[in-house]
Amino acid sequence: QVQLVESGGGLVQPGGSLRLSCAASGIIFSIYDMAWYRQAPGKQRELVAAITSGGSTNYADSVKGRFTISRDNAKNTVYLQMNSLNPEDTAVYYCNAVYDGEISRKNYWGQGTQVTVSS
Repeated sequence: QVQLVESGGGLVQPGGSLRLSCAASGIIFSIYDMAWYRQAPGKQRELVAAITSGGSTNYADSVKGRFTISRDNAKNTVYLQMNSLNPEDTAVYYCNAVYDGEISRKNYWGQGTQVTVSS
């Protein structure tokens, strides 16, 4: 079955850095567009960063210049490097995999990893 397993979350002080990883299994990783979303308490889930199967990236305005998304197709893993973290970045971060085929659309989510930015 398909699994997306996030890791790397935790507690970090303002100004600090974290690197999230999402290891995928059960899919042909290289053909999927990958993304990181986050959901803070009482707020809707929002897109943080995305990377296409071809390597094109886009970011939420709130994280541009601070976060970097990347992928390693050989390891079936997508990463989110987060620098200059601030308390507003506190949320559960979710990995997402999407494939838009000619016949069907596949959409998978990880279980989430908590990121807390606090002094």
